[in-house]
Amino acid sequence: MSQAEGGVRALWKSKIKFAFLIPAVVWVLIFTIFPLIYSLRMSFFNIRIGQGDVFIGLTNFARVFTNEQARSAALVTLKIVVVAVAVELVLGLALAVLFNRVMPARGLLRTILTMPLFATPIAIGYLFFTIFYEEGGLINGLIPWKVPWLSDPGLAALSISMVDIWQWTPFCFLVFLAALQGLSDELYEAAMIEASSGWQIFRYITLPLIQPTIVIVLLLRLAEALKLFDIPFSLTGGGPGTATQVYSLFTYRTGLRFFDLGFASALSYVMLVVVMIIVSFFFRHLRQIYD
Repeated sequence: MSQAEGGVRALWKSKIKFAFLIPAVVWVLIFTIFPLIYSLRMSFFNIRIGQGDVFIGLTNFARVFTNEQARSAALVTLKIVVVAVAVELVLGLALAVLFNRVMPARGLLRTILTMPLFATPIAIGYLFFTIFYEEGGLINGLIPWKVPWLSDPGLAALSISMVDIWQWTPFCFLVFLAALQGLSDELYEAAMIEASSGWQIFRYITLPLIQPTIVIVLLLRLAEALKLFDIPFSLTGGGPGTATQVYSLFTYRTGLRFFDLGFASALSYVMLVVVMIIVSFFFRHLRQIYD
């Protein structure tokens, strides 16, 4: 092989990795970066289909904080998310501690517990619609009185929280179980000599050791739950009235039902900023733990 051919081959080997990256870069540019930039541009305009775009500056962002329905949707989302995520964390941790012990059919029970995680949210919403339905629904068919699960504002929000808990508790359970199985058995054997009860071992040994995992799970669940859309859309449709109209559902209706695309883009960006603030807060907390 001549020196020139060797140089060409070496150059090809050094550049070929960039050729393989091109499809991924093009995909990100077309389907992530461009929509992000274009929607930011839309948030500064009054956009009506069939009419020209009119630049209005920060007016759409001001409307986010003054619009009564936007504030109501944010409050509804906050209530559902706080209840659902809190219960999911506590229940997921309790199940992880329980199934971290030796018991009959442990593998089968773990598999059954994780099954809701793989179901489609929109299908889960319609499934629980048949379960919560007041006339002929599964739950009201088993009890002697009729509970208005979907027509009472408070119970409708509670129903959405219950469905979200049913679907996402397995995720918390899986992560906590993996964290518990990573703890040293020798540490627990030494702790059993000093501690007088299982609760003290859990309180002073297990909980501090898995605290970073708890923070990560809380972060992931908050970021995901704040985008809650599928279950309210299919289970209650945002009703009764606007009692379960969460922020994402309000944004969807603003943009794709009422075609106020500029305002919908501003709503989306406010949500993006809120999620970024939450993520930054928890990452700072994680750094403090490790430091």
